[in-house]
Amino acid sequence: MTPRLAELITAVGEAVRMERPPSETAQLVAERLRPFLLDPDLLPDEYRVGDPDHYLQHVLHAEEDGSFSVVALVWLPGQQTPIHDHVSWCVTGVHEGTELERRYDLRGAGETLHLVPVEDVVNARGTVCGFAPPGDIHLVRNDCDSMAISLHVYGADISRLGSSVRRQYTCPVMES
Repeated sequence: MTPRLAELITAVGEAVRMERPPSETAQLVAERLRPFLLDPDLLPDEYRVGDPDHYLQHVLHAEEDGSFSVVALVWLPGQQTPIHDHVSWCVTGVHEGTELERRYDLRGAGETLHLVPVEDVVNARGTVCGFAPPGDIHLVRNDCDSMAISLHVYGADISRLGSSVRRQYTCPVMES
């Protein structure tokens, strides 16, 4: 762990211990994450390694009480997540590269259940965003021609859960 990463974890812990509602916690964590994103000494080299087959998750820290985790996601060009939502609030910040986030609404019921893309957000280096379920259905993709690295802070113990994904969506995607 680098000294800057240790500072980030301390700052996030302070925000989480304020015990605010999930959307407020996400906002507080976002404010603390932002100043660290442009620091080239934030991540040790072993957390800057990608995988040619899929984006790679490196768990940087999981708080002992399970209240939050800090994860680095390393994306090679074109790699993306499935359409998914999350088990908890989440804050993401782009450390390197550019990510495209496509957000969706879930509409209909039963056999008419489908997703509708509602917004594309380009997150460049230094960009921070946060959200809390419900309404957090999205897909994230490395939309640049170089490696992208993003830091994700989740209100859950990702080292225990293995992933922040609550569910993946396979229903049809239709334009509005």
